[in-house]
Amino acid sequence: MRVLVAEDDERTADYLVKGLTESGHIVDRVADGASALAMALEGIYEALVLDRKLPGLDGLTVVRRLRQRDRRTPVLMLSGLATTNDRVDGLRAGCDDYLAKPYSFGELLARLEGLGRRADRSRGQPVLRVGDLELDTVGRTVSRMGRAIELQRREFLLIEMLLRHAGQVVTRSQLLEAAWNYDFEPRGNIVEMHIHRLRHKVDEGFPSRLIHTVPGAGYIVRRAD
Repeated sequence: MRVLVAEDDERTADYLVKGLTESGHIVDRVADGASALAMALEGIYEALVLDRKLPGLDGLTVVRRLRQRDRRTPVLMLSGLATTNDRVDGLRAGCDDYLAKPYSFGELLARLEGLGRRADRSRGQPVLRVGDLELDTVGRTVSRMGRAIELQRREFLLIEMLLRHAGQVVTRSQLLEAAWNYDFEPRGNIVEMHIHRLRHKVDEGFPSRLIHTVPGAGYIVRRAD
């Protein structure tokens, strides 16, 4: 998943970003409420991890304003305020889950990935298919003609982006957003290199190509002509 972490405490933020990244997620981080809201509204995140006490706009305000325009992106709120009323306030503001501090990273990860799975099911697309290629967004697996395909983290994110937009051209910029951090500065032909490796795994040895280049525009996944 691509996750936005909004946390103003540097030590906590570093801990979360490191743990989520090592768990296979693409993570961006902001330190204030206004930035969290602006980035969340870009619509590129599959989940938000939001501290309740953010400078500027507090977490509850961020969620309320986000829900005026986006009712689907899951939000996990973190807070040292842990009474029943505090949790109710968070859920009523529009959070999907509320985790009191201190927490274990294992519990946070399980809750976050649970929100991601429910979001996939609500979109009606837990499994993405084009031809004989299949991607399971819940199990995080890819197969073709029933044969498992082992992909690296970024390769999985790239093919997931292409399959979610099957039949449509996906630009290089969109692929960068899907598989790299927001502040990542691409060097050389990094997208092209990953697509080349992805083609080797997904297309070679199979009767037809599914990943196609659209010159000057990007890439598209579709059945062979």
